[in-house]
Amino acid sequence: MKLTVVGCSGSFPSTESACSSYLVETDDFRLLLDMGNGALGELQRHCGLYDLDAVLLSHLHPDHCIDMCGYFVARYYRFDGGRAHAIPVYGPEGTERRLVRAYDDVPDEACMSEVFDFRTLTPGSFRLGPFTVRVARVSHPVEAFGFRIEHNGRSLVYSGDTGPCEALRELAEGADLFLCEAAFTHGKEDIPNLHLNGRQAGEHAQAAGVRQLVLTHIPPWTDPQTNQRDAQEVFDGPVELAKTGAVYEL
Repeated sequence: MKLTVVGCSGSFPSTESACSSYLVETDDFRLLLDMGNGALGELQRHCGLYDLDAVLLSHLHPDHCIDMCGYFVARYYRFDGGRAHAIPVYGPEGTERRLVRAYDDVPDEACMSEVFDFRTLTPGSFRLGPFTVRVARVSHPVEAFGFRIEHNGRSLVYSGDTGPCEALRELAEGADLFLCEAAFTHGKEDIPNLHLNGRQAGEHAQAAGVRQLVLTHIPPWTDPQTNQRDAQEVFDGPVELAKTGAVYEL
């Protein structure tokens, strides 16, 4: 598997990064995890508009899904070669309704389903192309999921947005790479069931015995180096900060 960080800013884009979006590839399959603000433009640096095979949306906050509206335009109004075929889009219950409402001026209520094959996420496992995908409900004010992507004995875990929870530790157990949100700063924000800070991300990584921790979804007002140091204090393995364009081979 190859992981490319398309966007990693939390809450809103920074001057350096679009919001959450991550491309996971094998030789013949491209899977996108989330498509937040600004991600569609950055995605085109790494693959063609019509090269994605599937999309997983962790939850329906705009910084994780809103560029799906622009992607609908690209697929639905494609004049060169005709309308793009429908690709699987997995998301929480109500994903199609949420995106139609956000776009606001669709030709009709069913048109998004002409280019997106909407499928509702539930906890459990399923096959998606060459991948095995495990889904777990995590701790956030809206229905939100974390993902474990496995291929050829290697594993990538993406936390989505979450506060501390046992489900995330279980999902990350023994993962080769743990892409974990760290939106808060230890000792500063303390809002239950919303986000992790750097120390909590490190604690989850240590408890799960992951090989590598990559911190992501850090908002522009949060100091990423502080979160990295906080994670390093409690996690024995390597800790990196996600950066737009970074590539990880698993």
